[in-house]
Amino acid sequence: MRYDEKIKLRRMTTPHKNTICLWYASDALEAARFYAATFPDSSVGAVHYAPGDYPNGKQGQILTVEFIVIGIPCLGLNGGRESACGWCKDKRAFDAMMTMRKIDIAASEAARRG
Repeated sequence: MRYDEKIKLRRMTTPHKNTICLWYASDALEAARFYAATFPDSSVGAVHYAPGDYPNGKQGQILTVEFIVIGIPCLGLNGGRESACGWCKDKRAFDAMMTMRKIDIAASEAARRG
């Protein structure tokens, strides 16, 4: 077996400890296709779509894209505009969370309720 074949086989049989997550405004699939066309041992895998409308999006929009770049597993996340704790839109819950060293769900919910 050639050296490059051994490396490819090892990559296929050895599980990766980490997956790189890349945040995109809305073009994760285009980025994944670009990487797959540019680098060897790269491909686009599963594409996951929103099952229904959500606060900043519509049903059917691409949420995540699984892809591999040079044998390394990656996940493209269409997360919209970058913001600190962007998933927390309630100002009271956000303010409470920013004082925490570890996220306290009960305290965040209490702050949201007022």
